[in-house]
Amino acid sequence: MLLRAGRNIAWVAMGLMVLIIILQVVFRYILGNALAWPDEGARFLMLWMTALIAPTAYRWGGFVSIEMVKDLLPARLGALLGLMLLLVSLVVLVYGFRLGLNHVNSGWLFNSSSLKLPLEFLGLGLVRIKLAWMYMSLPVGLLMMTLVNVELCLKALAHLIDPEAELPEDHDRVIVAVE
Repeated sequence: MLLRAGRNIAWVAMGLMVLIIILQVVFRYILGNALAWPDEGARFLMLWMTALIAPTAYRWGGFVSIEMVKDLLPARLGALLGLMLLLVSLVVLVYGFRLGLNHVNSGWLFNSSSLKLPLEFLGLGLVRIKLAWMYMSLPVGLLMMTLVNVELCLKALAHLIDPEAELPEDHDRVIVAVE
C-alpha cells in the first residue's frame, strides 16, 4: 500500500514537473521573460518523484543486477549469495538514511532561493520554503527502500530454507511482454 501511494504521488510529481518546465519554456522563449522559480520547483519535484518511485523499482528488480553467478550456483548456495548481497545493501541503505537525516537537519538553516508559498490570504505574505523539505526526499526514499530490502531479505531467507518455495507475487506489478 505504501509503495502504491508512492507510485501515485510520483506520477503526479512527474506531471507537475513537466507542466512547470513547459511553463518556463513558454515564458523564457515565447514571452522573453523567464520566471525565477520553475527550475528549482522542477528539481524539487524530481527529487521527490525519484525518492517515491525508487522503492518500487527496487522491489520489482528494476535496478541493474548481475544474476549470472547466482544462477550458475546450486539453488541454496545461490539463495545464500543473494541474501548476503541484500544484507550488504541493507547496511548501505541504513548508512545512507543516517547521512540523509543529517543533510535534512542542515536544510532547516537555509531557505530556497526562489520557491515561496503565497500565504497573503492568511496574513503571512510570501513564506520562503526551507531546503529541508527538498532534502527530506533522500531519507524518505532510503527508508522506504530499507523496508523493501527487509522484505527481500525475508524472501531470500525463505528461498534459502526451501529453494522451491512458492512465495506470493506482487499483485500491483504490471508486466509488459515484449515480442
